[in-house]
Amino acid sequence: MDQTAEITPANDRELVLTRILNATPAQLFKAWTTPELMTQWFAPKPYETPVVEIEPRDGGKFRTVMRGPNDFHMDSTGVLLKVEKDRRLIFTDAFGPDWKPTEKAFFAAEILFEDAGNGKTRYTAIARHWSVEDCQAHEKMGFHEGWGKVAEQLEEVASTL
Repeated sequence: MDQTAEITPANDRELVLTRILNATPAQLFKAWTTPELMTQWFAPKPYETPVVEIEPRDGGKFRTVMRGPNDFHMDSTGVLLKVEKDRRLIFTDAFGPDWKPTEKAFFAAEILFEDAGNGKTRYTAIARHWSVEDCQAHEKMGFHEGWGKVAEQLEEVASTL
C-alpha cells in the first residue's frame, strides 16, 4: 500500500485518513458492501468482526460486532445515509433501523473511492464527530493507526476480487 499525506481536517471535530490502495474503486466498494468480505478486514487484527449486517442503499442498516483481546466487545448499529456505487459511502451511528435515534451518537463517516489510475484508488475515510471531546477520544483510541491498519487489510481483500 502506498501512503499519501493526510488531508487536513475541516475542523476540530474531524479525523481524516487518506491512502492510495492497490485495488479499483469497484473492488473496494464491493469489499465495503459485502458482509462476508467485511468480516475479513473491518477490524484491525487481533480484533475481529464476526458479525456484519449491511444493506447498501440510502437508509440501509449498518451493524457490526467487534471482538478483541481482554474481553473487548462492541456492537454498533447505524444507518447508511448515502450510497454511491463505487464512489462513496456515508454512514452514522446517530440512527438505527427505521431512523430511530440511538442513545448516543459518536460520529458519521464518509468513505470516498477515487480512481487513481492503473488499478489504484485514492481511498479517504473521514470521521466527523458531534463534539471535540468525542473527536479527541477517537484519536486517542488510535484512529490513525487502527483505520490505517484496516485500510491495509481492506486492500489485501479487495485486490483479490
